[in-house]
Amino acid sequence: MKVKEVPQDITYYEGEKRACYALNDEGKYVVVTSTGWNDEAVVNSLAVEELAAQLEETRQAALAGFKSPLCYHMENRQMNPSILGKTAGIAVFRVKRHFRPEIFAKLGDSVLARYAQALALSLEELKTVPKNTVEKGRKL
Repeated sequence: MKVKEVPQDITYYEGEKRACYALNDEGKYVVVTSTGWNDEAVVNSLAVEELAAQLEETRQAALAGFKSPLCYHMENRQMNPSILGKTAGIAVFRVKRHFRPEIFAKLGDSVLARYAQALALSLEELKTVPKNTVEKGRKL
């Protein structure tokens, strides 16, 4: 896209601008500011809705006892087992094993503390799942 074609639609950036790359008249890539564009806003809102639906599904599974609270909190922080494992210093296969509620319930405080620190939660928060659906825009 060329510099003059960079969209300047008013979107959810709330008046802020972001950097985009575009071709200038000489055919070189340059940084151009943009306030966003409507297509991007639609795609991003669909992605956010999909993430929220997946998180709600995991929350329900954790409340029903099919998954551990660890799985819910990992997804809430938009992590995957590999990232959580590296952050907590725990092997990925162990992280996945700890998604099983019966295994998670037996974890010692030292392992739970590593997860809690990696997820920026207290031990009490790590061991529980919210009973109600998380409101839009509200952070846990």
